[in-house]
Amino acid sequence: MPKQGDLETQALQVILDKGNEGILQSDLWKELSASSREGSRISIKLEGKNLIKRERELRNGRWTYRVFIKRQPVDLESIIDVPCVSCDDITRCETDTEISPITCRQLDQWLKISVPDAPPSVSSE
Repeated sequence: MPKQGDLETQALQVILDKGNEGILQSDLWKELSASSREGSRISIKLEGKNLIKRERELRNGRWTYRVFIKRQPVDLESIIDVPCVSCDDITRCETDTEISPITCRQLDQWLKISVPDAPPSVSSE
């Protein structure tokens, strides 16, 4: 019988693989060859760690949960062009100093292109 930590890791991977559609909790336990009791404990533990979310769903006349991953892993391609990587001031850049990501015009421009719905990071002057 696998350790609970191993089952948690396996559960996270299965949920992640299911993408935005999630997976029914009962189907997840079947894929992991876990009992419903083990599965419920793992699910509650992962939810407590803020790694997954569970949404109640009526399925075949019974209430169950659909499980979703809460945080998608960062895709390296999404941040490869961030200006901070090649910035000469990166070692001096801090939020409470003159050189700051809050006031960085290059970062603000990159965010406008890469994350169109992001609020502006540069304060209006």
